Amino acid sequence: MLPADEYLSREELETLKKGLDDQLESLMSQSREQVRQVTEVRENDADPLDLAVNESNRDFTLRLADRERRLVAKIRYALERIQNGEYGACESCGEEITYGRLMARPVATLCIDCKTEAEQVESRKRVF
Repeated sequence: MLPADEYLSREELETLKKGLDDQLESLMSQSREQVRQVTEVRENDADPLDLAVNESNRDFTLRLADRERRLVAKIRYALERIQNGEYGACESCGEEITYGRLMARPVATLCIDCKTEAEQVESRKRVF
């Protein structure tokens, strides 16, 4: 059972939780398949070009898997915040993260104003 949330209705919270659960299951399933494919015994490629393409595909798959691993961690953190009754509150200012923003980015931990400010700060750091 989910705790009552200060910002989101029970139905909104249930919808977001189900979406996070579904996304997590999908990513875990994809990850298992990718690991299986990457760890399969490679056939002996007679053609150096085939070998190069296979290695390039393997590198791409590993980079994608790393991105998915980070997303899995964010999803688990969001689910933990739901369980703790903290989901939907900005970690920076404590204000509500809108339902629309959470539907678009369910792992969001910052309201749009704080996220915009953080991106501007990051942008200024890259200039120098």
